[in-house]
Amino acid sequence: MKKILLKIYYTFLNIKDKIVIFYNKKITLNRKPPIVMNTDETLKRIINDKCSVSRFGDGEFSLIYGESLKFQANSSEMSNRLREILISNKNNHIVCIPNVFQNMEWATDNARKYWMKYLNLNRSKIYKIINMNKIYYDTQVTRLYIDIKDKSKVEKRFNLVKSLWNNREVVIVEGEKSRLGIGNDLFNGCKSIERIICPSINAFSKYDEIFKEVKKQDKSKLILIALGPTATILAYDLSNEGYQAIDIGHIDIEYEWYLMKVKEKCPVKNKYIGEINGGDCVEDILDKKYNKQIIKIIKKMETVL
Repeated sequence: MKKILLKIYYTFLNIKDKIVIFYNKKITLNRKPPIVMNTDETLKRIINDKCSVSRFGDGEFSLIYGESLKFQANSSEMSNRLREILISNKNNHIVCIPNVFQNMEWATDNARKYWMKYLNLNRSKIYKIINMNKIYYDTQVTRLYIDIKDKSKVEKRFNLVKSLWNNREVVIVEGEKSRLGIGNDLFNGCKSIERIICPSINAFSKYDEIFKEVKKQDKSKLILIALGPTATILAYDLSNEGYQAIDIGHIDIEYEWYLMKVKEKCPVKNKYIGEINGGDCVEDILDKKYNKQIIKIIKKMETVL
């Protein structure tokens, strides 16, 4: 009996998915896609205008729909804030979404297959929550290697990204064990580096404390944030306070993969990667330079039994 019920259940899910896919493909034919600038145009805008950056990907979209992520529980507050920022329009701040709605020739076969499947199931939902008249920029601006088919421009693009913090005082707001730039030369051009260490899991639960701590910094400093969906919101709020704040995402991990010349996502020693199996099993390190850069550790919310 149990096997029969499971068979009926999975048959129902299969039929449901086919209906959703049909509907989303129909949406593709009947509506113009959103306007998304490519990676190079996005880099140019950030460099020339020194604007702040909030990035949306499948995880941020899921939180808006009311779903939770492996490393971030959903809340109505987070969902509403992400929805607000997604359609915002400010001169000193840009919103990035995946550049996957039209030409995907930039992507590897694996990335293309993933996004095609994702759009087949979610395009209509995405179109309902974005501003179809707004100019968006490319979320891939911090994912410059692993999913890129033509890797001939990778080095040039990383050098352009490095120019953002060249000879600038930088504050890195990152999750515990993210350790941006440790073990590589990504931030060698910085005038100085300070770090605010935040929880890797459910960082948004400590949002007010994180926001308050960053605001203690001088507004001349560049704020780089690697904190999942919390970074999307924090970059926007800091831009309203007069900071240049960039949701820098996985730039350091992408740089590590580039240096390793790997073809698929893999764990990186001593660095937290929430999106791959085994990426959250990270050992402690003894690095005096890194420890000296830490100016604040914001501890995770204690669980009440």
